[in-house]
Amino acid sequence: MTKDRKYDLEERAAKFGEKILTFCKKIPKDEITKPLINQLVKCGTSVGANYCEADDAESGKDFKHKIGICKKESRESKHFLRMFAVVIPEHRDEVAKLWLEAKEINLIFNSIYNKVK
Repeated sequence: MTKDRKYDLEERAAKFGEKILTFCKKIPKDEITKPLINQLVKCGTSVGANYCEADDAESGKDFKHKIGICKKESRESKHFLRMFAVVIPEHRDEVAKLWLEAKEINLIFNSIYNKVK
């Protein structure tokens, strides 16, 4: 039986990272956007990487720790996307979609984190 990709969190986190990379490639580079791009790329792609690590966790404690990182990185992504909405208002619609996806992913990881003992 194959996984239903619609509900595959690993795939969703990877797609989020890919969308972040595609978005960041479009942004004009200047003294304000360069550090924001750097931060957003790091946290936006870290969500999927840490979820992969959580999936291969060595213990329940390790799993919860990695999920906690996913939770923090998705929340950080929301923050930097908010900054981009101010710095590049012409991309506000795209930023809003990415922000919403970061929020939904964050809520999912919050839920998982809170259910793990």
